[in-house]
Amino acid sequence: MSVPQVIAAPTTERGSWAEVTPEVLYGKLTTVARNLWWSWHPEVVSLFRDLDPVRWRQLDHNPIALLAEMTPQMVADRASEMVLYTRINQAHRRLKDYLNNTSRTWAAREAGVLGSKPVAYFSAEFGIHESAPIYSGGLGVLSGDHIKSASGLAVPLVAIGLFYDQGYFKQHLNDDGFQQEEYLNTRVENLPMEPAKDPNGKPITVSIETRGGTLLAKLWLMHVGRISLYLLDCDVDGNSPEDRELTSRLYGGDHRTRIRQELVLGVGGVKALRALGITPGAYHLNEGHSGFAPLEVIRERMQDDGLSFDDALREVAQQTAFTTHTPVPAGHDRFDAGLIEEHLGPLRDKLGISHQQLMGLGRVEPQNEHETFCMTVIGLKLSRRANAVSSLHGHVSRRMWANLWPWRVEEEIPIGHITNGVHVPSWLAQPMWALYDKMLGDDWLSKNYLVETWQRITRVDRGELWETHNALKSRCIEFVRRRLSRQCRRRNESEAAVDAARFALDPSALTIGFARRFATYKRADLFLRKLDEMADLISDSKRPVQFIFAGKAHPADEPGKKLIQKIANLRHDPRFGGRVVYIEDYDINVTRHMVQGVDVWLNNPRRPLEASGTSGMKAVLNGGLNCSILDGWWAEAYNGKNGFAIGNGTQHVNDEITDQRDSDKLFEVLRDEVVPLFYTRDADGLPRQWIEFMIESIATCAARFSAHRMVIDYARLCYLPCAGGMSSDMNVR
Repeated sequence: MSVPQVIAAPTTERGSWAEVTPEVLYGKLTTVARNLWWSWHPEVVSLFRDLDPVRWRQLDHNPIALLAEMTPQMVADRASEMVLYTRINQAHRRLKDYLNNTSRTWAAREAGVLGSKPVAYFSAEFGIHESAPIYSGGLGVLSGDHIKSASGLAVPLVAIGLFYDQGYFKQHLNDDGFQQEEYLNTRVENLPMEPAKDPNGKPITVSIETRGGTLLAKLWLMHVGRISLYLLDCDVDGNSPEDRELTSRLYGGDHRTRIRQELVLGVGGVKALRALGITPGAYHLNEGHSGFAPLEVIRERMQDDGLSFDDALREVAQQTAFTTHTPVPAGHDRFDAGLIEEHLGPLRDKLGISHQQLMGLGRVEPQNEHETFCMTVIGLKLSRRANAVSSLHGHVSRRMWANLWPWRVEEEIPIGHITNGVHVPSWLAQPMWALYDKMLGDDWLSKNYLVETWQRITRVDRGELWETHNALKSRCIEFVRRRLSRQCRRRNESEAAVDAARFALDPSALTIGFARRFATYKRADLFLRKLDEMADLISDSKRPVQFIFAGKAHPADEPGKKLIQKIANLRHDPRFGGRVVYIEDYDINVTRHMVQGVDVWLNNPRRPLEASGTSGMKAVLNGGLNCSILDGWWAEAYNGKNGFAIGNGTQHVNDEITDQRDSDKLFEVLRDEVVPLFYTRDADGLPRQWIEFMIESIATCAARFSAHRMVIDYARLCYLPCAGGMSSDMNVR
């Protein structure tokens, strides 16, 4: 019988020496890797990186995949070489303490009623970390930040989503600069997931009846700090080959694929909660994709409690909150009557309502047989608390959906607003974190939602803040150069092109970032309307400007793809080569580097189509300044001293005139405000006034636009009232 090797390693508790086997060490690392808590703790991220920096980068920062390539002995050898024992023990202990100690959290003090009746949070995507590719962009990243902050505040919440084994697509540009999509299968064994089990320990599979047969979905469990994220997966024996592929791709397929995915999310999600033995006190529908969920809850109440359909609807709606995220018509899913009957028919039978009644729940005009079924409409009708995601978006949404309440004036339409926020530790660069530790006090992170927490930043040493920012900027540019050279190699470009990519961008130049979904209303090419003037600005030898772009267009969005092509191909123009660059395959990792390193975050959508936006909030945390149309969150944040505004917050009725006017204003604000402020230096080489803008931005925006503040608002205005707690200030119907 072999005797396990014993390693002498220091414990973190007393600094003494303890005996630990390689298997125990490996087990502790595995435990940490299987809870995504590690992803927002930079010291734990660096621990995994130090095991093998090269493979860490190649494996998309996936600790489970990394550990799968190492034996316990290899981990022990590396731990001995890098003196990692204390760090491994500390990470393991901190995770255990975090999970077990909730008595001093915000929710323990303020949201006790949810302890026995948790929130069920439904979303079609969750962007938590790049190693778990079940997101596409803004909505998913917001959902990820939401549940991370719910974890930090210890809000009793379970999350429901779908598992996409091919995720969203990997993006590459061909030689002509045109977007190419590639779908890759995700290895489940490399994800922090496990089969979800019922109270008897049996793996859960739910069934959803349709007129065409039964859909099956198994349930996965992913741990995100204190939050359980349950993901439904249709790749199940018993489903047809077509249905086994149903949840493979995010936002893929036709209308029939979409309605079936949303049936699984909504109806299947409620069935999963029942199988888990969870009785929610509140249901939060994050966008219309989960709008079918209340129908299944109504069916349960009718079956369990003998309620009529109308009475059950009334009670379920009182427990339901709905968030709408877009004023863009294409963002609201609509289905014809045939698809609704095919997929909701069996549920409709159990509800005891007619096809016309069911269709009416998804129509603005219930009796209009020519109107399709809208998922946003059913979300609004089956909830008693509804919100937009910024103040301006609230005004737009009340106007947009006013016909649902024709007896009310627009100001009384019952759609409030809770402005989005971002999860501070997920997006904050470690050097800035260290600076805040020194300036804001030991408990600043747990109180990041309080305005007073951030006021001490006004006392920061200006030189230290500027040096920290410049170090992050250099790191960002090195990251971009690596990506650009890799893109050149993949396209088999010349060594001269690869060398040029290695030296693209100037660390001392004013650097502007733009990264988001390439929808046409976001106007990524607005700066190109004044091409010659912008070329002169960019190539100014004394005060140069450079741009970093990233983003994906939906596979079916040809105009969006052409926008990407237009910007990516500027690299062939000698006026822009090396100064305007495009990074392929936009994801959380690309976003993180950009928001942490650029000087200015640019956002120029066609107002008022940007419901909120959150990327600029992430830049704020890292000292970046925003230059934006007064739309979404920036309309609430801008005060004249914390960034830059493009225009005055108005738009023309003619889009072409609006675009030209905004292009002129963008160029003017860059030329007359941004560039002079950045390049005006004192005797020490510091841009004093620019730094004051940075400080003002952090002091006025960091708390107001944190995800902790956002989740607290949801708890107070939605979750607690839904669960029978304190009353709400939000409009209630």
